[in-house]
Amino acid sequence: MDADIAIDSEAVPDRLREIEQWVCWREEDRDGKPTKIPVTPGAGGFASSTEQKTWDNFETALEYTKTEHADGVGFVFTDDDPIVGIDLDDCRDPETGDVDDVAQDIIERLDSYTEVSPSGTGYHVLIRGELPEGRNRRGSIELYDTARFFTVTGDHVEETPGRVARRQDALAAIHREYVQDTDTEPAAESEQRGGAAARSPTTGAADVDVKLEDEDLLEKARNASNGEKFERLWNGNTVGYDSQSEADMALCCLLAFWTGGDRAQMEQLFRQSGLHREKWDEVHYADGSTYGEKTIERAIATTSEFYDPDAGGDTEDSHGQPDGVTAGSTPDDADRSRAYLAEKNRLLSERVDELEATLEQKTERIETLETEIERLTDELAARDQETAQSHEEDSSTAIETGDDSEPASLLHRFFGGQS
Repeated sequence: MDADIAIDSEAVPDRLREIEQWVCWREEDRDGKPTKIPVTPGAGGFASSTEQKTWDNFETALEYTKTEHADGVGFVFTDDDPIVGIDLDDCRDPETGDVDDVAQDIIERLDSYTEVSPSGTGYHVLIRGELPEGRNRRGSIELYDTARFFTVTGDHVEETPGRVARRQDALAAIHREYVQDTDTEPAAESEQRGGAAARSPTTGAADVDVKLEDEDLLEKARNASNGEKFERLWNGNTVGYDSQSEADMALCCLLAFWTGGDRAQMEQLFRQSGLHREKWDEVHYADGSTYGEKTIERAIATTSEFYDPDAGGDTEDSHGQPDGVTAGSTPDDADRSRAYLAEKNRLLSERVDELEATLEQKTERIETLETEIERLTDELAARDQETAQSHEEDSSTAIETGDDSEPASLLHRFFGGQS
Protein backbone atom coordinates (compact mmCIF):
# COMPACT_ATOMS: atom_id res chain seq x y z
CA MET A 1 0.00 0.00 0.00
CA ASP A 2 1.38 3.38 -1.00
CA ALA A 3 1.37 6.22 1.50
CA ASP A 4 -1.09 8.20 -0.64
CA ILE A 5 -3.74 5.46 -0.69
CA ALA A 6 -6.48 6.06 1.87
CA ILE A 7 -7.05 3.48 4.59
CA ASP A 8 -10.37 1.70 4.34
CA SER A 9 -11.35 2.46 7.92
CA GLU A 10 -14.84 0.99 7.51
CA ALA A 11 -13.34 -2.46 6.89
CA VAL A 12 -11.42 -2.44 10.18
CA PRO A 13 -13.36 -4.58 12.70
CA ASP A 14 -15.23 -2.66 15.40
CA ARG A 15 -13.61 -4.81 18.08
CA LEU A 16 -10.23 -3.40 17.13
CA ARG A 17 -11.43 0.16 16.67
CA GLU A 18 -12.86 0.22 20.20
CA ILE A 19 -9.49 -0.60 21.82
CA GLU A 20 -7.36 2.51 22.43
CA GLN A 21 -4.07 0.91 21.40
CA TRP A 22 -3.38 2.66 18.12
CA VAL A 23 -0.25 4.30 16.77
CA CYS A 24 0.67 5.74 13.41
CA TRP A 25 3.67 4.84 11.29
CA ARG A 26 5.74 6.42 8.58
CA GLU A 27 8.16 4.81 6.19
CA GLU A 28 11.81 5.78 6.43
CA ASP A 29 14.96 4.49 4.81
CA ARG A 30 17.21 2.71 7.30
CA ASP A 31 20.49 1.28 6.00
CA GLY A 32 19.06 1.25 2.49
CA LYS A 33 15.96 -0.64 3.58
CA PRO A 34 12.43 0.85 3.87
CA THR A 35 11.37 0.62 7.53
CA LYS A 36 8.05 1.42 9.18
CA ILE A 37 8.68 3.70 12.16
CA PRO A 38 5.94 3.89 14.85
CA VAL A 39 4.70 7.44 15.45
CA THR A 40 2.64 8.91 18.30
CA PRO A 41 -0.76 10.03 16.93
CA GLY A 42 -1.27 13.78 17.06
CA ALA A 43 1.95 14.60 18.87
CA GLY A 44 4.37 13.03 16.41
CA GLY A 45 7.70 11.67 17.60
CA PHE A 46 8.53 8.01 18.10
CA ALA A 47 5.86 5.75 19.53
CA SER A 48 6.68 2.61 21.50
CA SER A 49 4.80 -0.66 21.57
CA THR A 50 5.51 -0.82 25.30
CA GLU A 51 4.64 2.79 26.23
CA GLN A 52 0.88 3.32 26.56
CA LYS A 53 1.26 7.10 26.67
CA THR A 54 2.33 7.02 23.01
CA TRP A 55 -0.92 5.32 21.88
CA ASP A 56 -4.35 6.80 21.21
CA ASN A 57 -7.77 5.87 19.86
CA PHE A 58 -8.41 4.79 16.30
CA GLU A 59 -10.05 8.04 15.17
CA THR A 60 -7.13 10.17 16.40
CA ALA A 61 -4.60 7.90 14.71
CA LEU A 62 -6.60 7.87 11.48
CA GLU A 63 -6.91 11.68 11.49
CA TYR A 64 -3.14 12.05 11.90
CA THR A 65 -2.52 10.06 8.71
CA LYS A 66 -3.93 13.05 6.82
CA THR A 67 -0.80 14.99 7.75
CA GLU A 68 2.65 14.65 6.23
CA HIS A 69 3.95 13.08 9.44
CA ALA A 70 2.30 9.64 9.08
CA ASP A 71 1.67 7.12 6.29
CA GLY A 72 -0.65 4.72 8.10
CA VAL A 73 -2.01 3.35 11.37
CA GLY A 74 -1.03 0.38 13.49
CA PHE A 75 -2.53 -1.68 16.31
CA VAL A 76 -0.42 -2.45 19.40
CA PHE A 77 -0.62 -5.91 20.98
CA THR A 78 -0.54 -6.10 24.79
CA ASP A 79 -0.93 -8.67 27.55
CA ASP A 80 -4.24 -7.00 28.50
CA ASP A 81 -6.09 -7.87 25.30
CA PRO A 82 -6.86 -11.27 23.69
CA ILE A 83 -5.73 -10.23 20.20
CA VAL A 84 -3.10 -12.28 18.39
CA GLY A 85 -1.57 -11.26 15.07
CA ILE A 86 -0.29 -13.67 12.44
CA ASP A 87 2.15 -12.07 10.00
CA LEU A 88 2.61 -13.91 6.69
CA ASP A 89 5.42 -12.36 4.62
CA ASP A 90 6.49 -12.87 1.01
CA CYS A 91 3.56 -15.14 0.18
CA ARG A 92 1.52 -13.03 -2.26
CA ASP A 93 2.16 -11.74 -5.76
CA PRO A 94 1.10 -8.07 -5.57
CA GLU A 95 0.29 -7.97 -9.29
CA THR A 96 -1.68 -11.20 -9.73
CA GLY A 97 -2.85 -11.76 -6.14
CA ASP A 98 -1.61 -15.37 -6.24
CA VAL A 99 -0.98 -16.86 -2.78
CA ASP A 100 1.40 -19.66 -1.85
CA ASP A 101 -0.04 -22.89 -0.43
CA VAL A 102 1.22 -22.45 3.13
CA ALA A 103 -0.28 -18.97 3.54
CA GLN A 104 -3.55 -20.07 1.94
CA ASP A 105 -3.82 -23.01 4.35
CA ILE A 106 -3.18 -20.80 7.40
CA ILE A 107 -5.68 -18.13 6.28
CA GLU A 108 -8.41 -20.69 5.60
CA ARG A 109 -7.94 -22.53 8.89
CA LEU A 110 -7.84 -19.39 11.03
CA ASP A 111 -10.97 -18.08 9.27
CA SER A 112 -10.81 -14.61 10.84
CA TYR A 113 -10.28 -11.02 9.72
CA THR A 114 -7.44 -10.95 7.19
CA GLU A 115 -6.02 -8.04 5.23
CA VAL A 116 -3.26 -7.44 2.70
CA SER A 117 -0.09 -5.94 4.17
CA PRO A 118 1.08 -2.43 3.11
CA SER A 119 3.65 -3.89 0.70
CA GLY A 120 1.03 -6.05 -0.98
CA THR A 121 3.32 -9.09 -0.69
CA GLY A 122 1.88 -10.56 2.51
CA TYR A 123 -1.07 -10.84 4.85
CA HIS A 124 -1.99 -9.94 8.42
CA VAL A 125 -4.49 -12.18 10.20
CA LEU A 126 -6.04 -11.04 13.49
CA ILE A 127 -7.74 -13.47 15.85
CA ARG A 128 -8.73 -13.78 19.50
CA GLY A 129 -6.83 -16.38 21.46
CA GLU A 130 -3.72 -17.08 23.49
CA LEU A 131 -0.37 -17.59 21.84
CA PRO A 132 1.07 -21.04 22.74
CA GLU A 133 4.40 -21.19 24.52
CA GLY A 134 7.56 -21.72 22.53
CA ARG A 135 9.03 -19.99 19.52
CA ASN A 136 6.89 -17.41 17.76
CA ARG A 137 8.47 -17.31 14.32
CA ARG A 138 9.84 -19.54 11.61
CA GLY A 139 10.85 -18.32 8.21
CA SER A 140 8.19 -15.96 6.84
CA ILE A 141 5.61 -16.78 9.55
CA GLU A 142 5.48 -14.70 12.75
CA LEU A 143 2.99 -14.71 15.63
CA TYR A 144 2.60 -11.80 18.05
CA ASP A 145 0.43 -11.09 21.09
CA THR A 146 2.38 -8.45 23.04
CA ALA A 147 4.96 -5.64 22.73
CA ARG A 148 4.60 -5.34 18.94
CA PHE A 149 2.42 -3.41 16.54
CA PHE A 150 0.73 -4.45 13.31
CA THR A 151 0.24 -2.07 10.43
CA VAL A 152 -3.48 -1.99 9.59
CA THR A 153 -4.60 -1.18 6.05
CA GLY A 154 -8.27 -2.12 5.96
CA ASP A 155 -7.49 -3.91 2.67
CA HIS A 156 -9.77 -6.75 3.71
CA VAL A 157 -9.57 -10.14 2.01
CA GLU A 158 -13.16 -10.66 0.94
CA GLU A 159 -13.12 -14.43 1.43
CA THR A 160 -12.43 -13.99 5.16
CA PRO A 161 -14.79 -12.82 7.96
CA GLY A 162 -15.04 -9.13 8.74
CA ARG A 163 -14.69 -9.79 12.46
CA VAL A 164 -11.87 -10.82 14.78
CA ALA A 165 -12.93 -14.38 15.57
CA ARG A 166 -11.85 -16.60 18.45
CA ARG A 167 -9.69 -19.36 16.97
CA GLN A 168 -7.69 -20.89 19.82
CA ASP A 169 -7.72 -24.47 18.50
CA ALA A 170 -6.72 -23.43 14.99
CA LEU A 171 -3.98 -21.17 16.38
CA ALA A 172 -2.55 -24.01 18.49
CA ALA A 173 -2.54 -26.37 15.51
CA ILE A 174 -0.89 -23.86 13.18
CA HIS A 175 1.70 -22.95 15.81
CA ARG A 176 2.49 -26.63 16.29
CA GLU A 177 2.66 -27.51 12.59
CA TYR A 178 4.25 -24.44 11.04
CA VAL A 179 6.20 -22.75 13.80
CA GLN A 180 7.01 -25.05 16.70
CA ASP A 181 6.95 -28.53 15.17
CA THR A 182 10.47 -29.47 14.07
CA ASP A 183 9.18 -31.92 11.45
CA THR A 184 7.65 -29.12 9.37
CA GLU A 185 9.64 -26.39 7.70
CA PRO A 186 7.88 -24.08 5.24
CA ALA A 187 9.45 -23.77 1.83
CA ALA A 188 9.79 -20.03 2.36
CA GLU A 189 12.31 -20.61 5.13
CA SER A 190 14.33 -23.01 3.03
CA GLU A 191 14.55 -20.38 0.33
CA GLN A 192 15.42 -17.69 2.87
CA ARG A 193 18.21 -19.82 4.22
CA GLY A 194 19.57 -20.28 0.71
CA GLY A 195 19.21 -24.04 0.78
CA ALA A 196 19.98 -24.44 4.45
CA ALA A 197 20.19 -28.19 4.09
CA ALA A 198 23.43 -27.79 2.17
CA ARG A 199 24.82 -25.72 5.05
CA SER A 200 23.65 -28.00 7.82
CA PRO A 201 26.30 -28.63 10.46
CA THR A 202 25.43 -32.32 10.45
CA THR A 203 24.42 -34.53 7.55
CA GLY A 204 23.21 -31.83 5.17
CA ALA A 205 19.97 -33.71 4.44
CA ALA A 206 16.90 -31.54 3.97
CA ASP A 207 14.64 -33.92 5.89
CA VAL A 208 16.86 -34.30 8.98
CA ASP A 209 14.95 -33.55 12.19
CA VAL A 210 15.91 -30.08 13.43
CA LYS A 211 16.06 -31.26 17.05
CA LEU A 212 18.68 -33.88 16.19
CA GLU A 213 20.64 -31.29 14.28
CA ASP A 214 20.59 -29.06 17.34
CA GLU A 215 21.90 -31.85 19.56
CA ASP A 216 24.64 -32.71 17.09
CA LEU A 217 25.54 -29.02 16.77
CA LEU A 218 25.80 -28.61 20.55
CA GLU A 219 28.01 -31.66 20.79
CA LYS A 220 30.38 -30.33 18.13
CA ALA A 221 30.49 -26.89 19.77
CA ARG A 222 31.32 -28.39 23.18
CA ASN A 223 34.09 -30.55 21.71
CA ALA A 224 35.70 -27.74 19.71
CA SER A 225 38.95 -26.10 20.84
CA ASN A 226 36.94 -23.28 22.45
CA GLY A 227 34.30 -25.66 23.76
CA GLU A 228 34.91 -24.64 27.38
CA LYS A 229 33.97 -21.07 26.55
CA PHE A 230 30.86 -22.23 24.68
CA GLU A 231 29.82 -24.41 27.61
CA ARG A 232 30.17 -21.53 30.08
CA LEU A 233 28.07 -19.21 27.98
CA TRP A 234 25.52 -21.93 27.20
CA ASN A 235 25.03 -22.48 30.92
CA GLY A 236 24.52 -18.75 31.52
CA ASN A 237 27.94 -17.99 33.02
CA THR A 238 28.89 -14.38 32.17
CA VAL A 239 32.24 -14.31 33.97
CA GLY A 240 34.76 -12.34 31.94
CA TYR A 241 32.18 -10.08 30.32
CA ASP A 242 31.28 -6.54 31.37
CA SER A 243 27.56 -7.17 30.91
CA GLN A 244 25.15 -9.97 30.08
CA SER A 245 24.41 -8.25 26.78
CA GLU A 246 28.07 -8.69 25.88
CA ALA A 247 27.84 -12.37 26.83
CA ASP A 248 24.66 -12.68 24.75
CA MET A 249 26.53 -11.36 21.73
CA ALA A 250 29.46 -13.71 22.30
CA LEU A 251 27.20 -16.78 22.44
CA CYS A 252 25.32 -15.61 19.35
CA CYS A 253 28.62 -15.24 17.48
CA LEU A 254 29.41 -18.85 18.32
CA LEU A 255 25.94 -19.98 17.28
CA ALA A 256 26.25 -18.00 14.06
CA PHE A 257 29.42 -19.94 13.22
CA TRP A 258 27.98 -23.39 13.93
CA THR A 259 24.59 -22.79 12.30
CA GLY A 260 26.03 -21.18 9.20
CA GLY A 261 24.22 -17.96 10.05
CA ASP A 262 20.78 -19.61 10.20
CA ARG A 263 18.68 -17.05 12.09
CA ALA A 264 15.84 -19.45 12.93
CA GLN A 265 18.15 -22.08 14.37
CA MET A 266 20.16 -19.48 16.29
CA GLU A 267 16.92 -18.19 17.80
CA GLN A 268 15.78 -21.67 18.77
CA LEU A 269 19.12 -22.60 20.33
CA PHE A 270 19.59 -19.36 22.26
CA ARG A 271 16.18 -19.82 23.89
CA GLN A 272 17.45 -23.13 25.28
CA SER A 273 20.56 -21.54 26.80
CA GLY A 274 21.07 -20.26 30.32
CA LEU A 275 21.45 -16.72 28.99
CA HIS A 276 17.87 -16.49 27.76
CA ARG A 277 15.80 -13.89 29.67
CA GLU A 278 12.69 -11.75 29.24
CA LYS A 279 14.71 -8.94 27.67
CA TRP A 280 15.27 -11.16 24.62
CA ASP A 281 11.69 -10.54 23.43
CA GLU A 282 11.46 -6.88 24.41
CA VAL A 283 11.17 -4.29 21.64
CA HIS A 284 14.19 -2.00 21.89
CA TYR A 285 14.21 -0.30 18.50
CA ALA A 286 12.11 2.22 16.63
CA ASP A 287 11.56 -0.21 13.74
CA GLY A 288 9.85 -2.65 16.12
CA SER A 289 12.75 -5.10 16.34
CA THR A 290 13.32 -6.97 19.58
CA TYR A 291 16.60 -7.07 21.48
CA GLY A 292 17.02 -10.72 20.46
CA GLU A 293 16.42 -10.09 16.77
CA LYS A 294 19.00 -7.33 16.64
CA THR A 295 21.54 -9.36 18.65
CA ILE A 296 21.28 -12.23 16.16
CA GLU A 297 21.46 -9.83 13.23
CA ARG A 298 24.64 -8.21 14.55
CA ALA A 299 26.22 -11.54 15.47
CA ILE A 300 25.82 -12.78 11.90
CA ALA A 301 27.18 -9.50 10.54
CA THR A 302 30.29 -9.69 12.74
CA THR A 303 31.01 -13.38 12.05
CA SER A 304 33.30 -13.68 9.04
CA GLU A 305 33.73 -17.47 8.97
CA PHE A 306 31.17 -20.27 9.26
CA TYR A 307 31.44 -23.97 9.97
CA ASP A 308 31.87 -26.05 6.82
CA PRO A 309 30.93 -29.74 7.27
CA ASP A 310 32.52 -30.56 3.91
CA ALA A 311 35.95 -29.23 4.79
CA GLY A 312 37.22 -32.61 5.95
CA GLY A 313 36.48 -32.54 9.66
CA ASP A 314 35.76 -30.21 12.53
CA THR A 315 39.36 -29.08 12.81
CA GLU A 316 39.91 -28.05 9.19
CA ASP A 317 38.65 -25.14 7.14
CA SER A 318 39.54 -25.00 3.47
CA HIS A 319 38.63 -21.32 3.35
CA GLY A 320 41.23 -20.31 5.90
CA GLN A 321 40.67 -18.63 9.27
CA PRO A 322 40.78 -15.01 10.37
CA ASP A 323 43.29 -13.84 12.95
CA GLY A 324 42.75 -15.35 16.35
CA VAL A 325 40.61 -18.25 15.08
CA THR A 326 41.75 -21.81 15.48
CA ALA A 327 40.79 -24.32 12.82
CA GLY A 328 37.27 -25.64 13.18
CA SER A 329 36.32 -23.15 15.86
CA THR A 330 35.25 -19.55 16.31
CA PRO A 331 37.28 -16.56 17.54
CA ASP A 332 37.86 -16.24 21.27
CA ASP A 333 39.51 -12.92 21.98
CA ALA A 334 38.69 -11.75 18.46
CA ASP A 335 34.96 -12.46 18.58
CA ARG A 336 34.80 -11.19 22.15
CA SER A 337 36.34 -7.92 20.98
CA ARG A 338 33.90 -7.71 18.09
CA ALA A 339 31.01 -8.51 20.42
CA TYR A 340 32.17 -5.81 22.83
CA LEU A 341 32.39 -3.21 20.04
CA ALA A 342 29.06 -4.31 18.60
CA GLU A 343 27.42 -3.97 22.01
CA LYS A 344 28.97 -0.54 22.51
CA ASN A 345 27.73 0.51 19.09
CA ARG A 346 24.27 -0.83 19.92
CA LEU A 347 24.12 1.15 23.16
CA LEU A 348 25.31 4.31 21.40
CA SER A 349 22.82 3.79 18.61
CA GLU A 350 20.00 3.33 21.11
CA ARG A 351 21.04 6.47 22.95
CA VAL A 352 21.16 8.46 19.71
CA ASP A 353 17.67 7.21 18.79
CA GLU A 354 16.38 8.20 22.24
CA LEU A 355 17.94 11.66 22.03
CA GLU A 356 16.62 12.20 18.51
CA ALA A 357 13.13 11.17 19.61
CA THR A 358 13.31 13.45 22.65
CA LEU A 359 14.61 16.34 20.57
CA GLU A 360 11.86 15.90 18.02
CA GLN A 361 9.18 15.81 20.71
CA LYS A 362 10.60 18.89 22.43
CA THR A 363 10.88 20.75 19.13
CA GLU A 364 7.25 20.03 18.37
CA ARG A 365 6.28 21.08 21.89
CA ILE A 366 8.19 24.35 21.53
CA GLU A 367 6.47 25.05 18.22
CA THR A 368 3.09 24.37 19.83
CA LEU A 369 3.86 26.67 22.75
CA GLU A 370 5.13 29.42 20.45
CA THR A 371 1.92 29.22 18.44
CA GLU A 372 -0.13 29.40 21.63
CA ILE A 373 1.88 32.37 22.92
CA GLU A 374 1.39 34.21 19.64
CA ARG A 375 -2.35 33.54 19.79
CA LEU A 376 -2.63 34.75 23.39
CA THR A 377 -0.52 37.84 22.62
CA ASP A 378 -2.79 38.78 19.72
CA GLU A 379 -5.86 38.16 21.86
CA LEU A 380 -4.49 40.30 24.69
CA ALA A 381 -3.61 43.13 22.30
CA ALA A 382 -7.11 43.05 20.85
CA ARG A 383 -8.64 43.21 24.32
CA ASP A 384 -6.39 46.14 25.30
CA GLN A 385 -7.45 47.96 22.16
CA GLU A 386 -11.12 47.32 22.90
CA THR A 387 -10.67 48.51 26.51
CA ALA A 388 -8.89 51.72 25.44
CA GLN A 389 -11.56 52.42 22.85
CA SER A 390 -14.29 51.83 25.41
CA HIS A 391 -12.66 54.27 27.87
CA GLU A 392 -12.45 56.96 25.19
CA GLU A 393 -16.10 56.52 24.33
CA ASP A 394 -17.12 56.70 28.01
CA SER A 395 -15.11 59.91 28.54
CA SER A 396 -16.68 61.61 25.52
CA THR A 397 -20.17 60.62 26.63
CA ALA A 398 -19.57 61.89 30.16
CA ILE A 399 -18.45 65.36 29.00
CA GLU A 400 -21.43 65.73 26.73
CA THR A 401 -24.07 64.62 29.26
CA GLY A 402 -22.58 65.91 32.49
CA ASP A 403 -22.90 62.55 34.20
CA ASP A 404 -21.09 61.77 37.45
CA SER A 405 -17.68 61.95 35.93
CA GLU A 406 -14.56 63.90 36.68
CA PRO A 407 -15.03 66.60 34.03
CA ALA A 408 -18.66 67.28 35.08
CA SER A 409 -17.67 67.43 38.77
CA LEU A 410 -15.00 70.05 38.07
CA LEU A 411 -17.48 72.26 36.22
CA HIS A 412 -19.98 71.96 39.06
CA ARG A 413 -17.44 72.96 41.69
CA PHE A 414 -16.31 75.93 39.61
CA PHE A 415 -19.73 77.35 38.85
CA GLY A 416 -21.88 75.78 41.53
CA GLY A 417 -21.29 78.52 44.22
CA GLN A 418 -22.11 81.41 41.93
CA SER A 419 -25.65 82.82 41.61
